[in-house]
Amino acid sequence: MALDKKTVMERMIAGDLTLSNADVLEAFRIDPHFDPYSVALDELDPGHPALFANDTLWSHFERLRAEDPVHLTEESMFGPYWSVTKYKDIMYVDTHHELFSSQQIQGGIALGGRPREEEDPYALPMFIQEDPPKHDDQRKVIAPMFVPRNLADLEPLIRERAGQILDNLPVNEEFNWVREVSVELTGQMLATLFDVPQEDRMKLIDWSDTVSNLGNPEYFDTPEQGFQELFNCLGYFTEYYNERKTQPKKFDLISMLAHDDATNDMSPQELLGNVLLLIVGGNDTTRNSITGGVLALNKNPDEYNKLLQNPGLIPKMVPEIIRWQSPVAHMARTAMQDVELGGKQIRKGDRVAMWYISGNRDEEAIENANQFIIDRANPRQHTAFGYGVHRCVGNRLAEMQLRVIWEEIMKRFSRVEVTGDPVYLPTSFIHGIRELPVTLRA
Repeated sequence: MALDKKTVMERMIAGDLTLSNADVLEAFRIDPHFDPYSVALDELDPGHPALFANDTLWSHFERLRAEDPVHLTEESMFGPYWSVTKYKDIMYVDTHHELFSSQQIQGGIALGGRPREEEDPYALPMFIQEDPPKHDDQRKVIAPMFVPRNLADLEPLIRERAGQILDNLPVNEEFNWVREVSVELTGQMLATLFDVPQEDRMKLIDWSDTVSNLGNPEYFDTPEQGFQELFNCLGYFTEYYNERKTQPKKFDLISMLAHDDATNDMSPQELLGNVLLLIVGGNDTTRNSITGGVLALNKNPDEYNKLLQNPGLIPKMVPEIIRWQSPVAHMARTAMQDVELGGKQIRKGDRVAMWYISGNRDEEAIENANQFIIDRANPRQHTAFGYGVHRCVGNRLAEMQLRVIWEEIMKRFSRVEVTGDPVYLPTSFIHGIRELPVTLRA
């Protein structure tokens, strides 16, 4: 017998990871194609994964930006939460970490998070789920990997790999762009950053996908099953972490973590948390921008023609693709005190979602925000990388990979033509594409 919504909500808020993913989706089932203007505002639940799986989220956020920019959803599979949907309000929340905490023990950075004790085996502390000063101390450990000088050294390797990937693709034959290009390039890059064997790169991709699919019944019956897979990731990286403590420091992410006082004595949960942060940050965001750019150009043929006539527009097109795709759809925070935002009273302990994907469509902040324009005057004005102390540390690497892959695409093909329907991730955290059928034209 199906569980009622109240029971499911209580068990989720209590952190019951044995609750069936199918029961959760059944209890909160919606028609993803319903008109959000046909119901009362307080009935809107913009974080429902079905809206993202069916790409029907846009009108929900359009209405919220216009009518209720700081919106309370009282009943959802995540529990009650506030949606912040306007650019300026998102920036305010993101730049006031003393008011809105990222700490996992407060609930963490994604909807559905709950306060956890540090000894909880399913608690995965990571520096993005910390506040200063611990956040700053741990972020500084890996930040040197992403400075401009090091990125310049990495670019020839990325270009070589991008070329090899593209040269092995079939022409005039349909294939899945996500698997053959986006995943392959980001997987190879991750293996390099961690300095693990290239033949293990798909393990990294699988663990990243596990994080995105913990609540997906197509992958796992319960979130607990997904965590069991993540513990395999812990075993894999624990061996490298301990080994590199005994070796001279090298310029890879695991060696950096193993040799710095802020990170060389992490608990197993904290090691797993930080490794998963780096895997997801290096995989999901870049791979979905690589895929999203192909889809955006096909949906906007005038812009694709503009690119074909002037490949020099690629450096401007790259941040526009990232804005348009918004690969991280939201980041969540927990209010540390009563705060007024957008005329609404947010109470201490309330969960708050900053919808980057909505802020990037805010016409009051971004001119023609609902248009994809590859020669936009100020393309880096977007919310996709966040603001403040938690701004994405790898943003320049993501942009470089996207720029290089498009430069290499333009050397080889007249067009990357989308020849089938995209399949989207059923999650409101990563705005992702699982499949994109394409055909290359020589």
